[in-house]
Amino acid sequence: MDFEMGGKAAELRTELRELVKEHVPEHYLGAFTDDPNDLEIAQRFCRMLAERELLCLSWPQEFGGGGASVWEQTVVREEMWAHHEPRGAQYMGVNWVGPIIMRHGTDEQQRTHLPPIARGEVIWCQGFSEPEAGSDLASLRTSARRDGDGWLVSGQKIWTSYATMAQWCFLLARTSKVGEGATQKKQQGLTIFLVPMDNPAIQVRPIRCMMGPHHLNEVFFDDLRVTEADVLGTVDHGWSIVQDVMAFERVGIARYARCERLLAAAPAVLGDRWDDLPGELRGRWIRMLTHCRRARLMAYRVVSLQSSGRIQPGDAAAYRIAVTKLDQDSAEVLMDIAAEVPPDAARATWFLGEVEDHWKYSQASTVSSGSIEMQRILLSRAMLAVAR
Repeated sequence: MDFEMGGKAAELRTELRELVKEHVPEHYLGAFTDDPNDLEIAQRFCRMLAERELLCLSWPQEFGGGGASVWEQTVVREEMWAHHEPRGAQYMGVNWVGPIIMRHGTDEQQRTHLPPIARGEVIWCQGFSEPEAGSDLASLRTSARRDGDGWLVSGQKIWTSYATMAQWCFLLARTSKVGEGATQKKQQGLTIFLVPMDNPAIQVRPIRCMMGPHHLNEVFFDDLRVTEADVLGTVDHGWSIVQDVMAFERVGIARYARCERLLAAAPAVLGDRWDDLPGELRGRWIRMLTHCRRARLMAYRVVSLQSSGRIQPGDAAAYRIAVTKLDQDSAEVLMDIAAEVPPDAARATWFLGEVEDHWKYSQASTVSSGSIEMQRILLSRAMLAVAR
């Protein structure tokens, strides 16, 4: 299978790898560690990419982008994720917050929010999941009740990544109760609000986890005042925007790229010990490389459909199932290989740190951004619809 995208994409990939090598320490494991310097590394790297017009490469030029193809942006996505996402939390703004605001935002919202994202200056968080509304997101209880010319938002969100460092929140709340007026289904009566995180009516409480700080938080809204200017799209019709978000978000992280990079590095790290590995383990290693290529092919199909406006929930779900399973299965193989790495191997410290971090992150991959069970339901519905 030939995955080459042409000379221009190859040059871009080389440029990005050189920039990572020059500006990101070898043992960097992402921005969300106990060391605040790691976040600053990511912020500096983001600003540098923006100055080179590489951060939002495929955005239209009028919104601060480079006007490049979606395939060039795919190269950026792959190289960033392969090297522990040195853009930090910016991928959220770049991959889906910005594009969603382009599609659904007012002129004023576009002027306010798109330039700071394109410059790498702002971090967003997503106010979707709740204690009793994760995979069944439409069951959320956070409410926005009318108050004069605006609303007062009250409720709780959970598992909110980057909430302690974010300046803005992409917030979903219920503006009409189910059973009242035109709101007859739980997917109706929901509205997206774009709200600043420095509002005193918002309280963030970190949740400690093995992935490190910033990954998981609780966010509480206590009569947060929002206005019409904060509404993205149409009041009570936020669910269609949520579906757009999911389509962008679920293909936005090139998980297969990091899996493939670590799997490909294993033989060189083990050196002469590689040939002494059990045949069964090397067979599993080969199988994972094959699955990396399968996930890459599925990602490219979704990117192509997305760019032509033909993507359906089932397309993104199929890719999501494959790539999250790859995350976990490859992590298990890599952990078994890591156990055989000689302590005096040239890159032992680097490889062991990378593999451990990959394993930790993979444990949540089949739950985050929609559980794998929900992805299977979406895929099944899509297949049944075609069969009819």
